[in-house]
Amino acid sequence: MRALLALLWLAHFLPLWILGPVGEALGSLLFIIMKPRRHITLTNLRLCFPEMPEQERVALARRHFQAYSRSVLERSVLWWASETRLRRLIKIESDLPLSTLQAGPTILLCPHFVCLEIPGIALVLNSSVSICTIYTRQQDAVTDAALLKGRSRFRPVKLFSREQGVKPIIRAMREGYPFIMLPDMDFGMKDAEFVPFFSIPTATLTATARIAAATKASVVPMIATFLPGYKGWKVTFYPAWENYPGDDMTEATRRMNAFIEARILEAPAEYFWAHKRFKTRPPGQADVYASSTPEQT
Repeated sequence: MRALLALLWLAHFLPLWILGPVGEALGSLLFIIMKPRRHITLTNLRLCFPEMPEQERVALARRHFQAYSRSVLERSVLWWASETRLRRLIKIESDLPLSTLQAGPTILLCPHFVCLEIPGIALVLNSSVSICTIYTRQQDAVTDAALLKGRSRFRPVKLFSREQGVKPIIRAMREGYPFIMLPDMDFGMKDAEFVPFFSIPTATLTATARIAAATKASVVPMIATFLPGYKGWKVTFYPAWENYPGDDMTEATRRMNAFIEARILEAPAEYFWAHKRFKTRPPGQADVYASSTPEQT
């Protein structure tokens, strides 16, 4: 693992026009050899885009592997490149939500696109804001330390484990730390409800709505995607949602999923399809990942 981190560190000296194609070539290779993840990706795409021809779905899945692998290599730039270089590569195509952040508790909603680490860096580079978020400890101590250092090198970051629950998050938000929240993973039915995601009943965390209600927080979505031509990344901070969450937590969660769907349609290859998003099924429904649909590669 130390050798891999050393290679990643060396990679940050390379320009993106080299890193990007190398990452995409690696992704094409991984698409061929990582059959279980390819199966998960294609299953998700079949469920979400049932009218798409299979050949197009396979091509989209391959592009997703390329985008994800590229994002991993480009993470070296995020962790070790100079602040000057990052400012040059990160293009913010909206107003920063500084007035919202100053007005009170804020949830920065960050769905699982492959460039999900970019918006937080864009914010701290262009403001005096420090953030808090949930952190999953890595099994390898060296990787864990590198990840922690990379994520906190510009500002102090408050990191909480999922096991700690919401109380420390709410406390940090009330102390003025915006909470970067990744809302779209399947963690089972604890604090989740089945709401539609591409018309599929999907176990979705209601935490965004519940925390917003408990803290009277504004919810500001933020998403980063690749700029064309390997020129860096585009970040968009969306306006704070009005009248959110309201009185109905289920409807608020449905509204969140609808927003994420719309953003996925804008950059479908860059959403994280390799996760078992539909692992938890409503009672009586079969495991969607158990079926063996013939795959094209």
